Amino acid sequence: MSAKDLRAASADAREDIVTHLPALRAFARGLTGDHAAADDLVQETVLKAWSKFHLYKEGTNLRAWLFTILRNTFLSVMRKRAREVSDSDGAIAARLSSKPDHDGRLAMQELNDALRQLPVAQREAVLLVGALGFSVEEAAETCGCAPGTIKSRANRGRATLAKLLHMDTEDAMEDSDASVAAVMALSPDSL
Repeated sequence: MSAKDLRAASADAREDIVTHLPALRAFARGLTGDHAAADDLVQETVLKAWSKFHLYKEGTNLRAWLFTILRNTFLSVMRKRAREVSDSDGAIAARLSSKPDHDGRLAMQELNDALRQLPVAQREAVLLVGALGFSVEEAAETCGCAPGTIKSRANRGRATLAKLLHMDTEDAMEDSDASVAAVMALSPDSL
């Protein structure tokens, strides 16, 4: 068979797709139970068949090939739906929401700017005890001073940071970035 004959035979087979549409639609309606979903399934089947027509072997059963595509498409959709969670009222999505990343970067930049405005001794105390989780004794040993000095520096630094960041020191930190919350969570009781 010449290349021209193959192209003509292929064009004929593509034209035959139209003759199978009513049977495809009936099969799709039986599978889905919904007219709109069935029409979508048939449309998807025809699109796949058309785009993959080079895989169709001339002389084989076109109807069986189309029905196989439809069935496989339907099963793929069903497998995908089985992994999806129904959330028609948005309750699950609302619980999964998170703050955008840029908020955390902005908060961290503001914290860094405010920390640079603190005297070095207060900055050390706030970072060691607040951000890095050192005990007062460990921070005092690191800085070479008394534990009471670390407590005082950390409290003064924390109060200054709260003013610079326009925060009430008694505010709950649930809306803050974790890094800011760690530094600002210093309380006189923890020191």
